[in-house]
Amino acid sequence: MMRDINLSQPCIPSNYSRLIARELALQTRDVPDLLAMTQLTVDQFLQEDTLLTPQQQLQILDNSLQLANDDTFGLRLGRRLTSPTHGAMGFLVNSSPDLLTAIRAFQVFLPTRMNLARLEMAARDNWLEVTCRFHVELSESLLKVLSESFAVIFFDCAEFIVGRPVGEVVCGFLHKEPGYSHCYADYIPGSITFGATSLALNIPLDVCKVPNASANHENYMMALKQCECMLAQLQSDRESCKYRVQKMMLSHPPGVLTEEEAAAALFICKRTLARRLKAEGASFRQLRDGILSQQAIGYLRDSSVSVEAIAELLNYHDSANFRRAFKRWFGVTPDQYRRRSASQT
Repeated sequence: MMRDINLSQPCIPSNYSRLIARELALQTRDVPDLLAMTQLTVDQFLQEDTLLTPQQQLQILDNSLQLANDDTFGLRLGRRLTSPTHGAMGFLVNSSPDLLTAIRAFQVFLPTRMNLARLEMAARDNWLEVTCRFHVELSESLLKVLSESFAVIFFDCAEFIVGRPVGEVVCGFLHKEPGYSHCYADYIPGSITFGATSLALNIPLDVCKVPNASANHENYMMALKQCECMLAQLQSDRESCKYRVQKMMLSHPPGVLTEEEAAAALFICKRTLARRLKAEGASFRQLRDGILSQQAIGYLRDSSVSVEAIAELLNYHDSANFRRAFKRWFGVTPDQYRRRSASQT
């Protein structure tokens, strides 16, 4: 059942659908077939800033099944959706100290990328059960393709963290065993059951606690702060123009989104965008500064990265500009802030 999902609210990054087009090997002339009944133009679809409504995303998935004419499309799509395609959340997952922490990251921050689904976790004996529930009504074919993609994404992620295929994980699917079930072994190393009561993964707890050889605490903390900022911003006011602009900013590298690009992504002019933000007590610069300032203090507080490197991470042309902006935000220099923060810990 639906829960807190507005099917007409643009909120899903369009890069997922462009990856669908890539998996289908579509040419530009073929894209209108993928966009049928979405009211999206090809130009809108190709813009990095465009956000899709859940309804549009599901329609594109439905169209892709017709275009693919391949029963294994859901499995193939899951393999294409690697961690980097999930933005800051994917970076956080790959930097996690172990699989359990990575799963928790997916559980908490999934709404920042795909609000159609939620994850639930429950420990039983020596197993962790991770259940995925879709909070919209889905056709049988859409449920199957989303379930298959979810499973493949998990197993690829788990293999990266654990350092080997996790064949001891048991995967349960809601749908009945399909005629192509023999193909699952090419994508899913664990055992599989069909016709289960829920879409769930049962993972041995000792596998969940295997240290991630690629873990990086500094990168993890940076990504965590960014994801927390994204989630807080997205939960503030889902219907506002302010919310939509913040989501666009947070899905781009820090500070690079321009006011003109944001207005174009919302299909309005720059002047209209400014007027709407003003009516909500905000401005484009205030929103950008709010996000950059929080990311800046996160870097200063939780890492030993130099001020020059932080300026580069936030896409300032030189550290002097960053230092001036920081003092305007907080009344102190970045170095003063870091020393003060260190003395308080």
